[in-house]
Amino acid sequence: MSQSSSFVPDSRQAWVRLGLALIIGSLGSVGMWSVVVALPVVQADFGVSRGAASLAYTCTMLGFGAGGVLMGWLTDRLGIVAAIGLGTVALGFGYLGAGLAGALWQYNAMHLAIGLGGAATFGPLMAESSHWFERHRGFAMTIAASGNYVAGTVWPPVVERGMAYAGWRATHIGVAVVCTVGMIIVLAVLRAKIGGETRRTHENASPPRLDLRLSTNTLTVILSIASISCCVAMAMPQVHIVAYCGDLGYGVARGAEMLSLMLAFGIVSRIGSGWLADRIGGLRTLLIGSVAQGAALLFYLFFDSLSSLYIISAMFGLFQGGIVPSYAIIVREAMPAREAATRVGMVIFASVFGMSFGGWVSGVIFDTTGSYAAAFSNGVAWNALNVAICVGLMLRARSRMALA
Repeated sequence: MSQSSSFVPDSRQAWVRLGLALIIGSLGSVGMWSVVVALPVVQADFGVSRGAASLAYTCTMLGFGAGGVLMGWLTDRLGIVAAIGLGTVALGFGYLGAGLAGALWQYNAMHLAIGLGGAATFGPLMAESSHWFERHRGFAMTIAASGNYVAGTVWPPVVERGMAYAGWRATHIGVAVVCTVGMIIVLAVLRAKIGGETRRTHENASPPRLDLRLSTNTLTVILSIASISCCVAMAMPQVHIVAYCGDLGYGVARGAEMLSLMLAFGIVSRIGSGWLADRIGGLRTLLIGSVAQGAALLFYLFFDSLSSLYIISAMFGLFQGGIVPSYAIIVREAMPAREAATRVGMVIFASVFGMSFGGWVSGVIFDTTGSYAAAFSNGVAWNALNVAICVGLMLRARSRMALA
C-alpha cells in the first residue's frame, strides 16, 4: 500500500513531516534577516544613503513575494519537494553572488534570488502542512511558519559575528554553503517521508470551514490589502532596529540582539496564535494580533533607553508573530484545498510587498527627517487600517452566522 493511501492526518508521521518542514524553514528564511544585520556595514562599504542601502531588503522581500506565488503554484501542481528544490538552488546562487558583488546594484539583484529561494520555505510549507493535519491544522501551520522566526532568532547574531570576524562578503559565501547543503539533506529526508504523496497531498484534504459569501478572488484581494497595511507597520522595527540602535549610540551588536529577541518571542507568538486559531478561528486571531501590534508600536514612540528598547522589542515580537500565519489559516479555512498554496502565495506576496515598502519608506522618512519618530508614526497609521479591515470581515462573518 502506498503512503498516500495509508497516511493519517494528525498522526506521528504528520508530526515528523512538520519537524522537517520547520528545519527547512529555519535554513531557507535566513535572507530576510541577514540583510537587516548587514545593512549598516554594506551602506558604509558602498558609501550610499540609508534609503539606498535599504533597497537590498526591498529586493529580498519582492523576490520573496513573487516567489511565494510562483512556488505556491508549483506546489499545487508538482508538489512541495519540487518547489523547495528550486528554492534551494536560488538561495545558494543569491548568497554566492551577493558575496562577490562589486556594486550595490549587483548586491541588490542577488537579493531578489535570495528572496525567491526563501519563498519556497514559507507560504508553500504552511499550505502543505495544512494537508497533513485536521484537528491541529492551525497549530501545525504556525509551527511551519515559525521556521522564519527561528531563522530570525539564530541567524542575526551568527551573521553579525561572522561579519566582525571575516567580513560581510565571506559571511555571505559561508551562508550559501551551509544553507544549500543543509536544505538538500533535510529535503531528501522529507521526500522519503512523503513518498507516494510527493505531488498532490491536497486531494484528500478537508473542505473549507468558513463561508463569508465572498468570491475567492474578492477575499484574496481583501486579505492582500490587510496584509500590506499590517506589514508596512511591522517592517519599521524589524528592518531598522539594528540601524536605530546604532544611531542612538548603543551599537550594531545591541540592535542585532534586539532583533534576535524580537524574533524569539515571535516564535512563541506564532505557535500560540496557531493554538488560539484552532479554538476561535483565524479571523479573530488576526484581529487580536493586529491590535496588540499597534499598541507595541506606540511604545517605540515614547521610550528609547537601552533597557526599554529590549523590553519593547520582546513585546513587539510577542504581539505580532502570529499575524502573517493567520492569513494563511484564513485562506485554508475559507478557500478550496486544491488552490491553497497558490492563494497563500498571493496573500504572502501582498504581505512582503508591505514589508518591502515599509522597510524602504522608513529609510526614506529617516533620511528626510533625521529621526525615526515619523517612521514609527507612519507604522501606527498603517496598522490602524489593518484593524479596520479585520473588524469589517468579523462583522460580515457574524452577519453570515446570524443569517444561517
